[in-house]
Amino acid sequence: MSWQGQISTMVRYLVDDIDPTNYKYANKRVETTILVAAQFVTLQTDFNNTYTINVEQCTLSPDPTDSDTKDNAFINLTALKAACIMLGSEVRSESGNAISIKDGPSAIDLRGVASTLVTLYQDLCKKYDQMLLDYRAGSSVAGQAILGPYSPGSDLVSRGNLGHRDGYL
Repeated sequence: MSWQGQISTMVRYLVDDIDPTNYKYANKRVETTILVAAQFVTLQTDFNNTYTINVEQCTLSPDPTDSDTKDNAFINLTALKAACIMLGSEVRSESGNAISIKDGPSAIDLRGVASTLVTLYQDLCKKYDQMLLDYRAGSSVAGQAILGPYSPGSDLVSRGNLGHRDGYL
């Protein structure tokens, strides 16, 4: 399976467009959005592979889902960014429909749809930002860079001069 199949499936699950008999988004739109997202992601961080992205031709090389050079970080970040882009588009579309109408005892209130989409959009984009931050940090343990084997004070820990009784570890 190529990037079109794997990343598209992930994006569809993130935006809840998973019924193949009734997709909300056409395959071409999902794939194009993935390429736009990939362009943004590659500008925000460096990956082991150098990706060539052509939105007009709908191409991405090398294929990040290829088993020989699989790049999970690129795949996951791109899928999340594409979902953010798609939900952002939905928020813009639905914000124009956020109306409330009252006519006597009858009422129609569509403001909740837009506010729910905004919440989903913000949540997904926060997840993207956190994943990007984690990737840039090397998915390391917090504080490891501060108290590494060559940092001041590390010799005290290795000699046992600091420990649980001292309240430091």
